[in-house]
Amino acid sequence: MDGSTSSQAGSDGGGPQVAVAVRGDGRGSRRAARWAAACMVPAGGRLALVHVIPPVSFVPSPSGERVPVEKMEREVVEIYAQDSRARAQEVFLPFRRLCARRTVETVVLEGDNVAEALVSYAAESGVRSLVVGSASLTWLRRMLRLRDVPFMVLKTMPSSCNVFVVSRHRVAIKFANLARTSKSNNAKVQSISHKAFSQIQRDWMQDKQSLNNLVDDEIPKYSGKSSSDSCSQVCSSLSTSSNAIKSSESHGRRILGGLGRKTPRRERNKDIDAIGQCKEVRYVALSSVEESQPVGEVATLRKELKDTLMMYDRACENLADAKEKIQILSGECRDDVNKVQDALQREEELKQAVVDEKTKHLQAIGAVEMAKESFARKSCRQYSRHEIELATDYFSDAKKIGEGGYGNVYRCTLDHTEVAVKVIQQDSNDKTDEFLREVEILSKLHHPNLVLLLGFCPEIGCLVYEYMENGSLEDQLINNKEQPLHWFLRFQIIFEVSCGLAFLHGTKPEPIVHRDLKPGNILLDKNYVSKIGDVGFAKLISDLVPEGLTEYRDTVIAGTLFYMDPEYQLTGTVRPKSDLYALGVIILQLLTGKRPHGLICSVEDAIEKGILSDILDRSQTDWPIAEAEMLAKLGLRCTALKCRDRPNLESEVLPEMENILSRVTASLKLENIIAPSHFICPILQEVMENPYVAADGHTYEHRAIKAWLKKHEVSPVTNQRLPHRSIIPNHSLHAAIQQWKLRTSF
Repeated sequence: MDGSTSSQAGSDGGGPQVAVAVRGDGRGSRRAARWAAACMVPAGGRLALVHVIPPVSFVPSPSGERVPVEKMEREVVEIYAQDSRARAQEVFLPFRRLCARRTVETVVLEGDNVAEALVSYAAESGVRSLVVGSASLTWLRRMLRLRDVPFMVLKTMPSSCNVFVVSRHRVAIKFANLARTSKSNNAKVQSISHKAFSQIQRDWMQDKQSLNNLVDDEIPKYSGKSSSDSCSQVCSSLSTSSNAIKSSESHGRRILGGLGRKTPRRERNKDIDAIGQCKEVRYVALSSVEESQPVGEVATLRKELKDTLMMYDRACENLADAKEKIQILSGECRDDVNKVQDALQREEELKQAVVDEKTKHLQAIGAVEMAKESFARKSCRQYSRHEIELATDYFSDAKKIGEGGYGNVYRCTLDHTEVAVKVIQQDSNDKTDEFLREVEILSKLHHPNLVLLLGFCPEIGCLVYEYMENGSLEDQLINNKEQPLHWFLRFQIIFEVSCGLAFLHGTKPEPIVHRDLKPGNILLDKNYVSKIGDVGFAKLISDLVPEGLTEYRDTVIAGTLFYMDPEYQLTGTVRPKSDLYALGVIILQLLTGKRPHGLICSVEDAIEKGILSDILDRSQTDWPIAEAEMLAKLGLRCTALKCRDRPNLESEVLPEMENILSRVTASLKLENIIAPSHFICPILQEVMENPYVAADGHTYEHRAIKAWLKKHEVSPVTNQRLPHRSIIPNHSLHAAIQQWKLRTSF
């Protein structure tokens, strides 16, 4: 047996005289501890609580297996044993409260046999009394039948210790000095004849009554209450009861002398009981409930019963409330489950809808691609000679709007659309195939800053372009002195032309070089959006030049002299940076408003002398000098004699132009900007919000022209009868108005 103790030392320094055996489940032990504290240990006294645990034979592993201690290290086994003893200390917690105002020591023993461990502890520790609890109402019968712990303790306890077995209704006592009853006497008792009881019945019953009275008087009945009187009575009764039992023992010996005589069976049975009680006089029954139950204990039990019934009623009420809450929560849970199921079903439907929408989206993309291909095939229409002749009144001078070395330009209407027909060659020749190939390439070029090619006529060698209402940039700079271009529009035109050139130079598989970029080939629509015209026309002219003309016979170089790349003039090699030279000259022209002859040198001298403002176009009085100088220096870099010295269009020119344009936009004041006339609705005389084009070709505010057409059949501007009342949105003008508003909104 191995024991470990944790104690609270008393003031006297000695060990406790009373020990109470404590079970792990507390059955019977609480009653024993309460009785011992009330009847055997006075207030301030010392009491030992003893609990027996089995020795450590297995150690649980992390995996849940039980490993024998022989296979484990000694340190691990010792740690686990310490943990077991520490957990065993928790058993004593409720018993400490029962033993209030007493000094309590706790003892944890280890052993396979609880009774042997308790007996060994009593013998080694020197306690005088050991109190053991019994959970059975008929503890004596159960003890005789099952040989439980109280029975084994009573049987094997040495003579040095008193034993008290406390059950619910009685206390059994074995006094220490009665342990010397010999086996011979026991044997004699067991062989008592039936005849012996008739002669000794009277004397035995008198002795039995006196013994019971003595014990009942000297050992107080246990009522569950602690009092100093009852404790002193228990302590004093030990000696007196011992003497009384000794006299009963000698009386029992006297009884053994007359065993040879016969007695009646009925009396003999009574004497056997008396002899049994005399022989087992160390087991003294106290306060039998069957004979007299204390009134105080009955009252306590009644109060406990009443409290229990009240607790039961409250528990029933709580149970009813809990059931109601459960029903409510169950209903809510069902609702939540239904909602979750609906949500999951909705999610599946949405997933299916997403799949369907993706399928539709892919189908729509395919349809758009097919439409684009179809539009690309049909956007550039091939016109017949007869259609062109009818549209131009057989090339009437009244419809001629331009004339140049490459041909004449006529303004006419085709497919209810105003167009510009440029006649390149009026006599077809054997180079029609090359002309068609170039037209096919040009018809696929779509950019906001490129003039749109609408159709062609290979029979007479003409191209059909969209009509640009405000003519060319050259007309605005040289011929339009009454309404000159605002300096901000000039900055905007330079940026738009740069974007168009970047698009041409970025085409695949080969870049397209304009080779004849000049103000005359930069056209302005009604919204002053600039677009590059005659894209690839110089190349077409070089390929389709008539053999009868000697002007182009000795060279394939095309373009206008002052805008032509010097390297291109010397070597005949064309590069994308050849167009950059022409862009630089156009930049300088837009700043100064002068013709290109000698312009580069003039601007260089003005910048070196710091008098750039003196050569800027005087039609504009509020030039942003810093930004104008930045733009002039960029134009001079573009007009470098060698291509390698010119900046890259996409990586250098465009970012710098964006920077300059953002700076002038930020510095532009709203009061310095007057809305262009084409932004004004002819009917409302205010800037249009939603411009629409009517059949007369003029643009109006949508609500205004719609109201006008409900009451009139003539044009608000020309006062001529309209061919139809259909109107279409003018998206380009709408974008220009929005951009203008954005610039002037600060």
